[in-house]
Amino acid sequence: MIGRRGRRRPPIVALALGAVAVALIAIPLVGLLQRAAWGSLVDDLTDPASTEALRLSLTTSLAATGVALVLGLPLAWLLARTDLPGRAVVRALVLLPMVLPPVVGGVALLSAFSLRSPLGGWLHDVFGLQLTFSTAGVVLAETFVALPFFVITVEAALRQADERYEQVAATLGARPATIFRRVTLPAIAPAVGAGAVLAWARALGEFGATVTFAGNIAGRTRTLPLAVYLALESDPDAAIALSLVLLAVSFVVLVALRDRWLGRS
Repeated sequence: MIGRRGRRRPPIVALALGAVAVALIAIPLVGLLQRAAWGSLVDDLTDPASTEALRLSLTTSLAATGVALVLGLPLAWLLARTDLPGRAVVRALVLLPMVLPPVVGGVALLSAFSLRSPLGGWLHDVFGLQLTFSTAGVVLAETFVALPFFVITVEAALRQADERYEQVAATLGARPATIFRRVTLPAIAPAVGAGAVLAWARALGEFGATVTFAGNIAGRTRTLPLAVYLALESDPDAAIALSLVLLAVSFVVLVALRDRWLGRS
């Protein structure tokens, strides 16, 4: 039978398997909430080591998001609106960090930017820049894993946007840069915002590439996920408290961007 909104009633088997799938995700999260030491939560989060990791995470994730915006916006436009040679290969390369194991991404960054590599050695010799085991290295690692989320979101919006407005602006004599700034960008602004938030959330939760490439140095490269991992051995309550922060951020981001992905329901 068709429901009021044109949707069929779920079969019992699908409903049961769906419930198991939801439970598989929900039970560990409920367990995390149950194990939290709520009485000492504020003390755990305001501990100097925790606040230092939180400050570093916010700084590096926002910097990585800024880099993703500057580099990802023109790249998304190229992929969506031009006949870029090898476009399919470029797109696959850009999206590869989404499926690549983070630790492999860290090894790749280490191979490319360590002091022993040609590029990393040149950056150090010419500019005095060392990316490994530095805060700049954290930003690079977070940008590496976060950039694809921004590009894929903005590219999809550009493909769906009506190009007739841009064509009209062109016939009126507007330059390409003016068309992009005054017509294209306002049309895709919600997607740009959604992509930036996704990139920020991914950068905030980055672990594998960061610890492999930048290390786990307090005050310099120890972000929230690394602090959680370290605290698991010495202070489980603090680890759970920091985990709740990351969980809350992820949940809020997903709820806020639900309509961007699935439409209103």
